[in-house]
Amino acid sequence: MSSKISKANLRKELRWQRKERFALSEDDTWLHILNCAEFRDVTHIASYISYGVEPQTRDINERLRSEGRTVLVPRLLPDRDLEWVQWNGESEPIGVTFTDLSKIGVAIIPALHVDAHGYRLGQGGGSYDRALPRLSAWKIALIHHGELTSETMPHEEHDQKVDAAATPGLVLRFN
Repeated sequence: MSSKISKANLRKELRWQRKERFALSEDDTWLHILNCAEFRDVTHIASYISYGVEPQTRDINERLRSEGRTVLVPRLLPDRDLEWVQWNGESEPIGVTFTDLSKIGVAIIPALHVDAHGYRLGQGGGSYDRALPRLSAWKIALIHHGELTSETMPHEEHDQKVDAAATPGLVLRFN
């Protein structure tokens, strides 16, 4: 990835590639991330409700809930920041805002692409870059096969790194 490519142009290209490659890839699962040591003894996990060709999270979220854990999903605020609400199994983040962010031990984050340094390219709204600094949780980005690169992604000072990235067959920790 050339550092001369703008993040907006790169996002456009990566969205197109994802749509072309993974439009029919609903069988992939990321359940193996739950075997990571970082999930052990964690009672509150921030996750997300996946849409379209994003790495799907329903099975992860349902498994965590069935284990008696609290699953929190983001709700977009008018200023494009995020707040967290307890997931009730619905397809929309509804409910009371969860405010004790110190209880969140793991955060499962969406990404379009991740580089070998832990920089992720998201959808471009900056919502996660605003929200992640408030979490002391271990942060893992979910991506499809082929969306991890050894080349440095374009990033800015405010961009937040993740601690790990997962494809359907791999968990890669950074640092």
